[in-house]
Amino acid sequence: MTRRGPGWSLPWSGAPSAIRHRPRWVVGIGVWLTLSSSLVLVPRAAVAQNPTDPVSAVLDDLHRLAHEGDFDAYFDLYTPDAIFMGTDATERWTVEDFKGYARPAFQDGHGWSYEPTERHVYLAPDGRTAWFDERLQNESYGETRGTGVLLLGADDRWRIAQYNLTIPIPNDLASEFVARIRETTGGG
Repeated sequence: MTRRGPGWSLPWSGAPSAIRHRPRWVVGIGVWLTLSSSLVLVPRAAVAQNPTDPVSAVLDDLHRLAHEGDFDAYFDLYTPDAIFMGTDATERWTVEDFKGYARPAFQDGHGWSYEPTERHVYLAPDGRTAWFDERLQNESYGETRGTGVLLLGADDRWRIAQYNLTIPIPNDLASEFVARIRETTGGG
């Protein structure tokens, strides 16, 4: 390092003359401003929201509110004309029908518990329709699957327009289950 009087230094021997002839504190401020401006930009980029995050938040709320048994908040997540399809082939319910089914389960402050273990969310090009599939864990049914559609309303809230809850059957067991279902239902 070459000294050129008090407060002057050459940070490296090949430094451009513009840097070579500036006081050290000026160079230090320049480095500090460069680093601090980079640090200010990094967190903003790091917290940039994924466009599907609001949809996932609605689905997380759906499962949390069901577990907590919050009937009104749970059903506020659905569109007025939503359809819920349960695990039984006869369970295709409008929101009003589904409320009738769910009300007794929610009355004790605990509806049902499904814990998401995997989720995939997709958005239509217009950004106002989303569809998803999720794997869920349930104490009674084991692994289940939820699929459905959400719509972004005029109020900029995502709501569930259709939810389908299924119990995946391993292919090796499918024939046995189909036979048992046919015995129970008398055909099909």
